[in-house]
Amino acid sequence: MSEDRTKDAYSSGKSLRILVVEDHGDTLQALSNLLTHFGHEISVADDAESARKIIRSKDLDVVLADIALPDGSGYDLVAEAKRKRPVKAVALTGFGAPDDIERGKEAGFDFHLTKPVDFHELRAVLGQIAV
Repeated sequence: MSEDRTKDAYSSGKSLRILVVEDHGDTLQALSNLLTHFGHEISVADDAESARKIIRSKDLDVVLADIALPDGSGYDLVAEAKRKRPVKAVALTGFGAPDDIERGKEAGFDFHLTKPVDFHELRAVLGQIAV
């Protein structure tokens, strides 16, 4: 498959400005590479404080955040981000129990994905956001 056809096959609509917040370096790099390949503009943060700085300084469409961060929680981060501007939020976490999903909704997460990341599911979610 040619590069152009590969990009078309993985396109999820318009290009999104996505902040990926993940404290595990390999996961952060893999997500960043994959989302860039899908044509999105990616910013990365490995902790809540770095993410807050990016949220204050950039226009974003999506915050894709882990829940457990070394200096805070993704719940607090997303609640704060949504108070500042309209942004879609996707939880990407190992916490997938019904109570975790409900807590995420209450904090402002629009979608909840559990690790390990299902890239097809992630693409589908981003496709819904990009409409």
